[in-house]
Amino acid sequence: MSDERFRRLVARREQTAREREEILAKRKAITDLAEEEAREDLLPEEDTEFRELTGQIRAKDDELRQLDERIAELSDEAERSRTVTEGAAAVKRAKARVETVHEARTYERGNGRSYLQDLARVQLRMDNDGQSEERLRRHAQDVVSDPEYRDLDRTDGNGGYAVPPLWLMSQYIELARAGRAYANLCTQQPLPPGTDSINIPKVTSGTSTAIQTADNAGVSETDMDDDFITAPVKTIAGQQDVAIQLLDQSPVSFDEVIFRDLVADRATKTDLQVISGSGASGQVTGVRGTSGIETVTYTDATPTVAKLYSKVADAVQRVHTLRFMAPTVIVMHPRRWAYLLAATDSNGRPLVVPEAGNPQNAIATLGAVAAEQVVGQMHGLPVVTDPSMPTTLGAGTNQDVIHVLRASDLLLYESGVRSRVLPEVGSGTLTVRLQVYGYLAFTAARYPKSVVEIGGTGLVAPSF
Repeated sequence: MSDERFRRLVARREQTAREREEILAKRKAITDLAEEEAREDLLPEEDTEFRELTGQIRAKDDELRQLDERIAELSDEAERSRTVTEGAAAVKRAKARVETVHEARTYERGNGRSYLQDLARVQLRMDNDGQSEERLRRHAQDVVSDPEYRDLDRTDGNGGYAVPPLWLMSQYIELARAGRAYANLCTQQPLPPGTDSINIPKVTSGTSTAIQTADNAGVSETDMDDDFITAPVKTIAGQQDVAIQLLDQSPVSFDEVIFRDLVADRATKTDLQVISGSGASGQVTGVRGTSGIETVTYTDATPTVAKLYSKVADAVQRVHTLRFMAPTVIVMHPRRWAYLLAATDSNGRPLVVPEAGNPQNAIATLGAVAAEQVVGQMHGLPVVTDPSMPTTLGAGTNQDVIHVLRASDLLLYESGVRSRVLPEVGSGTLTVRLQVYGYLAFTAARYPKSVVEIGGTGLVAPSF
């Protein structure tokens, strides 16, 4: 196999892969713009371009597949050639063992042989006749019979600079961040432009009816009262100042790394605002801070799963009784769900089992081993885990809470995520500011009785 031909194929594949990534980025920019402008559908010209780019991506995929097949074929040919060469070298070694001729050291100054050249030829598979590999083997025998001792190791400055680190830039490890499981349960609507507050009228007391005591007797009449609830528009923003040299010289798209991390953190902060926003210092009023939500206190020095099960049942009936509609979901921290999964009866049998096992007398069922989404069912309601649920409550600051709620009654208004690149602010030092921001408004005050929070000493940090 021609090594030059193999290198050309590899280089062509790398170029094709880069072209595919560029096309993919162009297509993503179209959908990002639509998302930023809160449009559900693409414009006609955007849709046409999107389809054309999709076709180009398919063509690049086909080209990559063909190149991969050809590279694999050439690699197989090289492997077969190497096997034949090794066989020929083995015959030579057998002949050499029969002879008793004393030879000089394989690599001696002035004999025209280079250890590094032979090593490179073998590693690059250019040793077609096997002579370089044979010399390397003889050199290894020379070293064993007459070893050389050198005080070099992998310490930098003592030989270590010859062993460089390998940086896997394509496998860049992003910071792990929690998502927005609770926020995604709410009724989500685009934030209307041109306002800093959303006001929603609300009936506070209604009319009445009653039995008419007799014909022509008075009919019940009660005046309706109303009020309104307010959802102020708040801002979540973040930025990072970066030296322009880092953006120019880094082998990875470092601006993309930073923007991805900023957007991921914004999602986490949105979830925390929905759950625990204080309503002060620029925060929205989250579910836990909403006046009038129901609470179930679970006070117990020796908590058990059975007792917790009854508290959840109490929370379910309170939504039915006070909101007059059914709850739709149970939200808890992953550690509380794990506490339920670890529970067993007196015979050591688990109390939460997979749905496929046709469980009997189970307090809950395990649906999926998943993160920040539906993981099972309890009291007929889906259970969603969210690591942003608080776990530092109570006197011992180690209690968590469980929410039973009708999620459709919660309103979350959001703008698109907006990004900015500002080279002017740090132009004097070649610094670029990367910035993301977005607006949100939230309210759980339409029907506070839609939410029941279970908390207390019975929900201290569990032991496993």
